[in-house]
Amino acid sequence: MRFKLITLVFVMISFVANAQIAEQEVDVRDILESVAENLPEDYDITELIDVLTRYRKHPINLNKASPEELKNLVFLSSLQISNFFTYVKENGSFVDVLELQTIDGFDVKTVQSLLPFVTINAATEYEKLTLKNVFNFGENDLLMRFAQTLQKQKGFTDLPGNRYLGSPERFQTRYRFHYGNILSAAVTIDKDAGEKFIGKPFDFYSGNIALAKLGKVKKLVVGDYTLQFGQGITMWSGFAFGKGPDVTSVAKKDLGLRPYTSANEYSFLRGASATVNLYKNIDLTPFVSFRNLDASQDVDSDGNLVQATINQSGYHKTPTEIDNKNSLSQQIYGAALQYTKNELGIGAIAYHTNYSNNFITQTATYDRFSFTGNSLTNMGAYYNYTYQNIYFFCEIGKSLNSGLAYVNGALISLSPAVSAAVTYRSYDKNYHNFFNQGLAEASEAVNENGLYAGLNIIPNKRWAFSVYGDYFKFPWLKFRVDAPSKGYEILSQAVYTPSKTFKILGRFKTENKQQNTDLEVPINFLDDVKRETYRVEVSWQLNKKWSFQNRAEVSQYKKGDANREFGYLIYQDVDYSPMFSKITGNVRIAYFNTPSYNSRIYAYEDDVLYSFAFGMYSGKGFRTYLNLKYNLAKKLNVWFRYAMFVYKDVETVGSYLDEIQGNKKSEIKIQLRYQF
Repeated sequence: MRFKLITLVFVMISFVANAQIAEQEVDVRDILESVAENLPEDYDITELIDVLTRYRKHPINLNKASPEELKNLVFLSSLQISNFFTYVKENGSFVDVLELQTIDGFDVKTVQSLLPFVTINAATEYEKLTLKNVFNFGENDLLMRFAQTLQKQKGFTDLPGNRYLGSPERFQTRYRFHYGNILSAAVTIDKDAGEKFIGKPFDFYSGNIALAKLGKVKKLVVGDYTLQFGQGITMWSGFAFGKGPDVTSVAKKDLGLRPYTSANEYSFLRGASATVNLYKNIDLTPFVSFRNLDASQDVDSDGNLVQATINQSGYHKTPTEIDNKNSLSQQIYGAALQYTKNELGIGAIAYHTNYSNNFITQTATYDRFSFTGNSLTNMGAYYNYTYQNIYFFCEIGKSLNSGLAYVNGALISLSPAVSAAVTYRSYDKNYHNFFNQGLAEASEAVNENGLYAGLNIIPNKRWAFSVYGDYFKFPWLKFRVDAPSKGYEILSQAVYTPSKTFKILGRFKTENKQQNTDLEVPINFLDDVKRETYRVEVSWQLNKKWSFQNRAEVSQYKKGDANREFGYLIYQDVDYSPMFSKITGNVRIAYFNTPSYNSRIYAYEDDVLYSFAFGMYSGKGFRTYLNLKYNLAKKLNVWFRYAMFVYKDVETVGSYLDEIQGNKKSEIKIQLRYQF
């Protein structure tokens, strides 16, 4: 204990003298941007924003932290989490949060990110579930949001045939109740632009009630929920990460059973599930789900309804989309069994899915091995094990009577300044799974083999480097790829942070894939498609009120022997956030010039609370947006957002039913939040 206290004193002196990290708040924007740019454009990361916001308000008690709580902090790797619990086992309770820096793999940057989300103070009022405590200490959060594109889109005109049958407004209302980490309730209702508002005003309804820490019942959720086990091959619904600048993110941090709080209309289960402790370190999670999904259906030669694919967009705007709504029933039942003790975790999962109609073989050759029939059984097994400075992880999944998929890898702490990740994946072309979010280059972990290796290097508190390479092969055909293909992806990044008010980032990323040639030939052959991006970004804080961010990014695109496309984006962000002020806000002014959609550039955009914006800059023009937040009262806040694209040398913006006459596209958004 004496040695521990002496170490703590030196750690505290180091922190005060060098960075005063305990006074600096984490840049949530950086966290969101680093993960968002590696997700699909329409991915809803509300759950992540919700978790980060909640842990800021109610920090995790380090002396009572669970693995699940730390897994929610996206900047912590699986190896760091394992090292955390090894440290607690060997040294006992924390004396101060700054003691975190004495843990293997916890560099200054990691601790700096952790501090706003952790504490060592106990919140004893949340320890007991009683009706009085629920009323006295329960927290209610009601949010209402309105958004609309100001220009009239083609789909809202009186077109014959396919058009939008509803109104252009977007509405969302969400209610959340929390009593510590023991009881929660959630309701989300949502209407997309183009959906009908008359009759049934909201198109999507979601809700749940969740309980935790009920003796042997660790978690119980009734309503909408997600399941995340292993490395995402057998069962993973909800939010998932891909490849990113933090190379350790390739090892997924499974959270098991969670209540679903997002507005994404596809990626969840609906029914009931619980995690029950059977004996000491053995937990069982049975689950059932009953849902109606959207599917494009047809009638086969025998007069039976059949479908080839499931529609995942959640849009019900056109006559066709409305006809397809809830046309396919899905029933799921299964269970996951987990054993966890010290450095070892082992799990197995099995579940069966029934559909009301048959899936049929699609006409395209590349879809020859797609799922057919109306029932599917999936099984999988996984493990993770920490040996000294190495975290091993693996999962293998099997769809009964069809293919196999597996991923195997390790996170390695080579030194206090260097960590590495290496993983190999192999997914059969006939691996069938509707809840598959394993590490992959393609949108699904199927028909792919790949080898990934990367390094994180943090030599001191000022510099941070990351680099990875990923080589992948697709043994069977794909959409617009009429032969087996291969490719690679390389990313390197350097971040220099000389002070807590200044940061500069440089990044290079290159990706090479193969695709059918654009030439008119009797038989398609594959051309190499190469994309490269170069980014320089500077973030700096003038004073306690004003901060700025500048970015310049260049994109290059080349396919086969065609001329290389060259595009670029530059923008200036200004943030005004004075302490104790009723009004805060930020603004962006950007100019972009890309020859086509192929050389497009994506950039994270600040938005209203719990909303997510990730702008696509394609074509030539200007982009600007303004976000304002005003505190109407102590527990009542309002947000306003105005965003606009102004394109040059065009007569219309968008395509098909989203087409707008003119060269402008603008949007307003108003949000009201009441906490009580």
